[in-house]
Amino acid sequence: MVEQQLRSRDVADERVLAAMERVPRDVFVPEEYRDRAYADAALPIGSGQTISQPYMVARICEALSLNGSERVLDVGTGSGYQAAVLAELAGEVHTIERLPELADLARRRLEEAGYGGRVQVHVGDGTLGLPEHAPFGAIAVAAAAPELPPSLYDQLEARGRLVVPVGKRHGQRLQLVVRSPEGPAVVRSVSCRFVPLLGEEGFAV
Repeated sequence: MVEQQLRSRDVADERVLAAMERVPRDVFVPEEYRDRAYADAALPIGSGQTISQPYMVARICEALSLNGSERVLDVGTGSGYQAAVLAELAGEVHTIERLPELADLARRRLEEAGYGGRVQVHVGDGTLGLPEHAPFGAIAVAAAAPELPPSLYDQLEARGRLVVPVGKRHGQRLQLVVRSPEGPAVVRSVSCRFVPLLGEEGFAV
């Protein structure tokens, strides 16, 4: 997966590549899809949600440029896979999931994979973030928003970085947003397609 899908497609951050090599992706995939766990594809995880394809997880993590000391927020826990990768790259990881049943499943999978003590799983509206744990050095959003959620931006520390797919329900651009004194500094990256980010500052439920 790392050599054929990531390094060969210009994912160059060696810390990200090593993190994705260490995290057992098959643990985070439903049993019936485990033979495809390392394929370059998003896979169903139940409740209408998916585990993102490895390439998009790598691009999000690479764009965050983590140095290992940051407090990170992962929005849209899903299976827990991206939170596990972030736990390999950051100092403290919080992840928030709208659906309690997925949050419970993610907790179990994170425990099974050895990340139970390194990732705090919360249930709530991910578009509003976790103000009680802010500020964050980095925020990763694994679902598509119609525009930059202002609450998430407000929870970044100075020069903090937010990566979020922005666009319509069926096609987006991955955006890197940096908090600056002048306001959001936005860099648009690759085309992508994520499930919609549902909530008060996302798409309507």
